[in-house]
Amino acid sequence: MNQGKLYGIGVGPGDPELLTCKAVRLIKECDVIAVPKGGSGEQTALQIAAAFIQDKPILHCDMPMTRDQAVLNACHDQAADDICALLDEGKNVAFLTLGDPAVYSTYWYVHRRVQARGYTVEIVPGVPSFCAAAARLGQALCEGSQMLHIIPASHSSTKEGLALSGNKILMKAGKSILEVRDLLEADGKLDSAALIERCSMEGERVVRDLRELDDPTGYFSVILVREEQK
Repeated sequence: MNQGKLYGIGVGPGDPELLTCKAVRLIKECDVIAVPKGGSGEQTALQIAAAFIQDKPILHCDMPMTRDQAVLNACHDQAADDICALLDEGKNVAFLTLGDPAVYSTYWYVHRRVQARGYTVEIVPGVPSFCAAAARLGQALCEGSQMLHIIPASHSSTKEGLALSGNKILMKAGKSILEVRDLLEADGKLDSAALIERCSMEGERVVRDLRELDDPTGYFSVILVREEQK
């Protein structure tokens, strides 16, 4: 029996119409759909692709929201084990991930483990949340020779990242949003920042003045900080 193939499929930021034609085709063609279990994107990814999954079996891969590397490694190893068992049966597996599989994606850790074991794998790109956010704001992410930096806002790298020249994208800013706002204000960049929560999803919120925020936002929050062109 021939081995199956693993596809890491980016389902985009939330709107099913932003799924690529290739993503739709492969979701329809694959035998099993895999999704992370325990992360904020689990049910969202399934909902985005629901119209194309139909009654296919779902493999839930345990991916807890923790920074304990030993726990994460064990979960990634188990997910790879489960997927490889399906591939050995000749089944093709579509692992769904929000946005793009190459940008802060849980899928990548599974991808490289499965690939290292000699199986055939393929990454199918999707629309990243920050591209959708820029479109929603009607802004360019970068112009001319401007640099663009993608910064995980939930980590201590935020302050260091804000010191870089060019435009910034602050990802996953929800829980730390008020701290990030204070950093932006102290750095004189608050008036150049805008936030989108749940971009292209139900409950989308656009905040063009971060001073309006009184409480932390949700996990699906992206801040764009633009540097004025000289």
